[in-house]
Amino acid sequence: MATAQEVCRLAGVSTATLSRTLRNPELVKEDTRNKVFSAIEKTGYRPNFLASSVKTGKSNTIMVLVPNLINPFFLRLIHGIEDAAKEHSYSVLLCNTQGDPARENEYAAMTLSNRADGIIHLDHSFPFSDSDKGLAEKVPMVSIGEKIRADFDYPVIELDNFAATRALALHLVSYGHTRFGLIAGKKNTRISQDRVDGIQSVLRSENIDFSDDMIVGGAYTIECGQQGAIDLMNSKTPPTAIFCLSDDIAIGAIHQLKQMGFRVPEDVSVVGFDNITASAFIDPPLTTIDQPAHEMGVRAVQVLMSQIKGNALKRQREVLPFLDLLERKSSGSAVNSVVAKA
Repeated sequence: MATAQEVCRLAGVSTATLSRTLRNPELVKEDTRNKVFSAIEKTGYRPNFLASSVKTGKSNTIMVLVPNLINPFFLRLIHGIEDAAKEHSYSVLLCNTQGDPARENEYAAMTLSNRADGIIHLDHSFPFSDSDKGLAEKVPMVSIGEKIRADFDYPVIELDNFAATRALALHLVSYGHTRFGLIAGKKNTRISQDRVDGIQSVLRSENIDFSDDMIVGGAYTIECGQQGAIDLMNSKTPPTAIFCLSDDIAIGAIHQLKQMGFRVPEDVSVVGFDNITASAFIDPPLTTIDQPAHEMGVRAVQVLMSQIKGNALKRQREVLPFLDLLERKSSGSAVNSVVAKA
């Protein structure tokens, strides 16, 4: 196996430069980086980061806590995280918590023994156990989507959810809809509340009545969308348009509406949120909000790396604009809806 000394001789650099190139390549001149990486490729050198972590106290690993690996939006976030981590010569340790607090505690505790240098959390829960709470304040951590609920102020990367759902509401109102339903994800979260608030702000300005009874759901799943469609269409005043706070929810809702004999969008318009890949290929293709998932993942790594290096953050909350409202075939006019005429 090739040694660090062999790489240094071939590249014409010192061991300190080799180490700096591997750990902080952005601090090394481009021509020097190229020489080092070329020498590594030619020699087949593999650095022993485990041994190095004992000396430096750094593992060059980022831990990502993800509630599940089913949600396609999380996969897009992870793609951005991995791309950005590679730019910093960091590896990604992906931990599927399955929404279980005990799993979160177990995984998060690994950072206290240098198994990872920091955490990117894709949920709002505080991942450390009560017994580790005191030590956890020293662990760099950033969340994506929603602020971590903790005594300590952790940075968060989030979307302008309020503006995004306002755009959806204005879109449906422009088609003449006045009877709405909403299928939410986790109702007690900041994300969900911001999205609901954005919709309600438009409906209030248009003097359109919207009862809390028309808000159903409770999970970002296809099954939630199916049950939500049943609940809404069996209400006293079924909607001609349904807001779904994720694309998975919308896919389930469209499937169930068809099973119930309703046409989409002729009878009921459906809009989603996320722009997962499948949203463009369902029947009909889904009108949705395009979230900058990859960019959010990249930015989370950049913020975490600043924390790891001990740099002061300019802000604790970064709000990114949504990319676009993608109008497809699942939304349309309410004029010929059999629901509106019922």
